Parts: sequence; structure tokens; C-alpha cells
Amino acid sequence: MHIEMTRREANQYSPLALAFIGDSVYEQLVRERIILAANMPANKLHKLAVSRVCAEYQSECVELLLENGTLTEGEQEVFKRGRNTKVNAPKHSTIAQYRNATGLECLFGYLYLTAQLERIDVLFDICWEHGKEEFNEKIKE
Repeated sequence: MHIEMTRREANQYSPLALAFIGDSVYEQLVRERIILAANMPANKLHKLAVSRVCAEYQSECVELLLENGTLTEGEQEVFKRGRNTKVNAPKHSTIAQYRNATGLECLFGYLYLTAQLERIDVLFDICWEHGKEEFNEKIKE
């Protein structure tokens, strides 16, 4: 089952609610890519997933998307709503990294709820390519 809302309906959700669903969308995509890259023990799969789902990596992805002008004006607004939400950063990342990650998750949640699945794929592909060489080396370890 897939939910399809209008943009107006999706905008009624708080940024953290959008990030809540967006986190799961993003993590699902990461897990799919990892499992397709290599069949390996679950512990190694988990470590690889954590390296791509962490705030530090997601923040780098956001910076890449913003620098190359990939995000539309509307997507930037959704991202900023998420980024500007008051959050408490975990010890392993800075507040700026965590806010960027929250903004990215908010955007993925918004795109998911508004059934913009092709756009999610485009943005995720750009994120996935970031650090791909390092990722491929981790698989070989």
C-alpha cells in the first residue's frame, strides 16, 4: 500500500513527522543498494548501512545536492523546514550535520508522501554515488 497526498496535505505535517517517514524511506533504499552490491553476513551489512545512514554522510549528501543545484526551489523549502527544526544532535555528529540530515529525511518523507518516487530515485542516486569508491573498498574488506 502506498499513500499519495497532495503537496498541501503533506505540508500540514510537521518537519519531524516528515523526517520520521523519510528516514525509513532513505534507509530502505540504502539497504536495497547494499544487498544488491554483495551477499555478506548480516553484521557487515549492518555496518555498511550505518555508514550511509549516519548524519555525517547524509549531511555531505545535502551539501552536494545544494552545491550542484539539484534541488528545486520547493525541495529547498522542504529541506529548510526540516533543517531548521530544533533537534538534539547525538554525540557522534555536529548539530549542523544532524540538522542537515534531518532536512534530507524531511525532504525524502515529503517526496514519498506526495508520490514523487522517481524524484526520490534521482536524489538518492546522487547521494549513493558520493563516496562510492570508498564504499566498494569496504565491501572487499
